[in-house]
Amino acid sequence: MTIPQVDPEIIDFYTDTFDEATRLTATADGMLEMARTQELLRRHLPPGPAAILDVGGGPGAHARWLAADGYRVHLVDPVVKHVAQAAEAGIAAEVGDARSLTAGDGSYDATLLLGPLYHLLERADRDQALAEARRVTVPGGLILAAAINRYASLFEHTATTWLDRESVRDAVTDILATGVHEPGRKGFTAAYFHTGQELADEMRAAGLRDVRVYAIEGPTWSLLKAAEQHTGEPVSLNSPLFRAALAAARAAEPYPDLLAASSHLLATGRC
Repeated sequence: MTIPQVDPEIIDFYTDTFDEATRLTATADGMLEMARTQELLRRHLPPGPAAILDVGGGPGAHARWLAADGYRVHLVDPVVKHVAQAAEAGIAAEVGDARSLTAGDGSYDATLLLGPLYHLLERADRDQALAEARRVTVPGGLILAAAINRYASLFEHTATTWLDRESVRDAVTDILATGVHEPGRKGFTAAYFHTGQELADEMRAAGLRDVRVYAIEGPTWSLLKAAEQHTGEPVSLNSPLFRAALAAARAAEPYPDLLAASSHLLATGRC
């Protein structure tokens, strides 16, 4: 079997350009993503010491708190730097690809795909990643997959005012039309942006049942980004604005129409 290869641009981006280790702690919208992801995972995961495979787990931002919660966590990521950072934090980790996992069939109680789907531009590759996640998860086990929302870049670049720049506006327009941030474009690496319905459809096509899609940050995350961008001051976890954004994310959960306003989406499904 041919071993899949991750686009070198993606590896280079996370190795040399972007610090994934601080993404969920350096900004208010990142902290909101972390808080809500923790909230949703704790709601759905089986109790510890269940075994969890964290595919595309980066430097271990989620693996660390899951381990602290009593879970047995194994992390897989294609970026050598990330695997080393996770290992340094005491997380069992290996270099690998979401489309070709080394784990045996039914090895884990739950599998996380909190990054791979938005760096696999082709539907066939995303289908393969979901198929592999299902293979290594026990029957009846849980798969949780994250995606970048199709409309996130529109909200983000309005908040930063970068949408006023022609090159950024062109890139955002293309993402809205196709879902693809093309390789070689500045600002981010090659990526795919889902709609909520598309993410649910891909989960169901993988044979998963009881699929539900959540808005992770909810509809007001870009207000946090705008506040930090234009005041030059951080928005703290204890600030009224952060608490209001967190409350908005929770209040929005019953309303699928509001999925389109979140930065990231989280889909849950059972094998």
